[in-house]
Amino acid sequence: MKNASDFLVEAPILKYDEMITRARQILREEVFREIYVHDGEGKLMGYIDMSDALAVTATKSNVTIEGFTRSLRPVRDTDSLDVVVACIRQNMTSSIPVVDDQGIIVGGVLLSEVFPVLITRRKVRGRVDEFMSDKVVTCMSDEPVSRIHTLIIDSGFYAFPVVKKKKIVGIVSRRDLLKDGRWRKSVDGTSPTPVENIMTTPALTVSPDEDIQFAADLLVRHDVSRLPVVEGDRVVGIIDRHDVLDAMH
Repeated sequence: MKNASDFLVEAPILKYDEMITRARQILREEVFREIYVHDGEGKLMGYIDMSDALAVTATKSNVTIEGFTRSLRPVRDTDSLDVVVACIRQNMTSSIPVVDDQGIIVGGVLLSEVFPVLITRRKVRGRVDEFMSDKVVTCMSDEPVSRIHTLIIDSGFYAFPVVKKKKIVGIVSRRDLLKDGRWRKSVDGTSPTPVENIMTTPALTVSPDEDIQFAADLLVRHDVSRLPVVEGDRVVGIIDRHDVLDAMH
């Protein structure tokens, strides 16, 4: 039986009084979607995620990460894979910090790394429309990227199907924004960069009547975290790794 130590990797961490701009720089370059926050002596205080990093748009800022820090439940390196997955589900995160007996951060476990193992261990039963989220928010391909920034802050979602002439043509995410420095100019009105310039295309999709196992296999095969659910030309939902975990449990 595998445990947290089998998936342990070095994780990005910052001291609580470091700048949010530093967090944004790290998240632009990291596979992690969260940064763990420590108290100055390595003890876990919580985490910040990509949405927090996008909340401050200035290139230079004296805003620290302390005010954005959220609490979460960590795991120990001896915890089983089931405990790791349960904590990821509880925290609704894309990773989980691993701490020692004193609460010192020793690394992290990525959902993207444990997800393929779960899929091979357990058969996922049901249809996509039983577990997908139908609260899907789309954007238009010719909208400025500042619109995506607003959607992330307002909705709490971090990836959006992109539509052109009522058909899905791509998907745009928080990471696309962070990787493309022009989003800050679009937010402050100095550059109207359209979404189609930074979106990922083509978008992988599934239909609502597909087996959820098929969707899970697509997520693993293409190493993506979510899939738009499309019926005809209409986007009717989103299914992600957390939805698959819910189906498993």
